[in-house]
Amino acid sequence: MTAPTTPAVAPARIHEHITDAMKAPDLIRLSGNVVLARFETMKVYAALGAVRTLLRRGRIVPGQTLIDSSSGIYALALAMACHRYGLRCHIVASTTVDAVMRAQLEVLGATVDQMPPSQSLRLDQERRVRHVRQLLARRPDFHWMRQYHDVVHYAGYREFADLVTEALPGSELTVVGAVGTGASTGGLVRALRGSGRAVRLVGIQPFGSVTFGSERFSDPEAIIAGIGSSIPFGNVRHDLYDTLHWVDFRHAMAGAVGLLREHAVFAGLSTGAAHLVGSWEAERDPGRLHLVIGADTGHRYAERVFARHAEALDPRTVRPDRIHTLDDLRPPWSVMEWARRSHPQSVVPAEESS
Repeated sequence: MTAPTTPAVAPARIHEHITDAMKAPDLIRLSGNVVLARFETMKVYAALGAVRTLLRRGRIVPGQTLIDSSSGIYALALAMACHRYGLRCHIVASTTVDAVMRAQLEVLGATVDQMPPSQSLRLDQERRVRHVRQLLARRPDFHWMRQYHDVVHYAGYREFADLVTEALPGSELTVVGAVGTGASTGGLVRALRGSGRAVRLVGIQPFGSVTFGSERFSDPEAIIAGIGSSIPFGNVRHDLYDTLHWVDFRHAMAGAVGLLREHAVFAGLSTGAAHLVGSWEAERDPGRLHLVIGADTGHRYAERVFARHAEALDPRTVRPDRIHTLDDLRPPWSVMEWARRSHPQSVVPAEESS
């Protein structure tokens, strides 16, 4: 056994604002061909990039109120970006936003309207959008950030792509991450491919999401925030994705608990699903480097996931069902070669596209 060595200490960097310290991920090698990009709050890239771009274009001005709906981590990222650039922030929060997150938002100066408890992701999202529209009707001076539909949220991920290029040089790369709003995986991969790099994109969806056609299913155990949607998202570019995995709550839980148990990384459910999927993909293609996106920490899942760790499936014993069409889709875990095609159901409703 090789004796442990003391790593070289990199020079400390002093940041001008907490967002600079938080935005870049820690890159952790999980195996020979799997690297985890572990974020505290990944959407700091989206919020900072969007706010800076909108300020530069004159679409917003200091002192203005920015408004959006969120299930959690985008809300915190937007509140911090507003704190940095002298803007006000109003969040229409999902029922899934917990007391700790709400307290952070309020201390940062954001005002928060939270939706009542709901067992339906669709109802929760529809209520939030309806409430935003009601507020905008009364306050036309508010700027709606529209994280689900405004492509400006792609802008910040170019910086992440530069970081990946520097840290993980080479030609072939597979990115594995939750689809969510589409901006994080889409922004990263579009920037990487734009530089000429050969990049596969593997997306992850929950059952019940309309984004890639699993809306006829339901997953009664949980709403997996940040992975899917019950309404179409304009920022999802279906033709960027090579492969799709649909993962249920119990399999995402297995990945999250397994990641903590095997690698001491405490991360959320979307990261757990990405870890599970990334490990399977890496086994099938051992000569290719796989970058797994870990969007946030596990704190908001402490009770629903990690306190139940004894119930978790062993991620080494589970495998997906390979399917060829959406008609064959079935829980608990399916995989399909999407082959970068468009989706006929991806059109954003008129009331959401304005």
